[in-house]
Amino acid sequence: ESRMIFTIAGKDLKSLFTSPIAWVVLTFVQLIIGYGFLKTFDDFMQLQPQLIRLPSPPGFTELVAVPTFATTAAILLFAVPLLAMRMIAEERRNQTMVLLTSAPISILDIVLGKFCALMGMLLIILALIALMPLSLGAATRLDYPLIGSIVFGLALVAAAFSAVSLYVSSLTTHPMVAALGAFGALLGMVLMGENVADNLQTRGLGVLATFAQVFSPVKNFEPLGKGMIDSYAIACLVLLTVLFLALTVRQLEARRLRG
Repeated sequence: ESRMIFTIAGKDLKSLFTSPIAWVVLTFVQLIIGYGFLKTFDDFMQLQPQLIRLPSPPGFTELVAVPTFATTAAILLFAVPLLAMRMIAEERRNQTMVLLTSAPISILDIVLGKFCALMGMLLIILALIALMPLSLGAATRLDYPLIGSIVFGLALVAAAFSAVSLYVSSLTTHPMVAALGAFGALLGMVLMGENVADNLQTRGLGVLATFAQVFSPVKNFEPLGKGMIDSYAIACLVLLTVLFLALTVRQLEARRLRG
């Protein structure tokens, strides 16, 4: 079964690299993050005279690398729906999903294969972004544990965003509708996640607050973005990913049964 997952992942990853939209997204992300990194680095260099006077000044990692990765989290909100929009919706529109689901392959294998392909592309993007601060490791002191924690958190956020986007893509045959729907769902999670869980907690609704935090990927990223390995936040991100992958499998299974 794992061989089929990797076969599907390889096929879809190749399709992503032959798709103009994937290259547009990759170029756009690198330009935006690269410009922000250089601008932040320039500001950091200009602040050096003031930082030297402080007893324990913040370093390159805190003032340059962390803001760069924070911008990456926001960019993923736009990039992931665009990369995921064709993976199921277009296959349904072209009727190739019917052929795939009628083959002796489980729906779970199909969904996991597409998820792995999407994550492969996103991990390449994250690796290229991580190379920006790491390329200066020989010239300045870097907080490698903090950078590792942030990159790990971004990978978990990317996985959660991917699962949600694949589920929305399974609901329609129009890729652009899938992209807009996924972006709307993720934006709603981001906006609601800032307040809902805290409000429920203050009202004594601890169980509901715990449930609400699962749907708050950016809020769960915050401790990882500060270098804290929060097992609860990690569990929430993993649970959100598994939940939407399961919903995608269920949606495609129901569609296969309906013919």
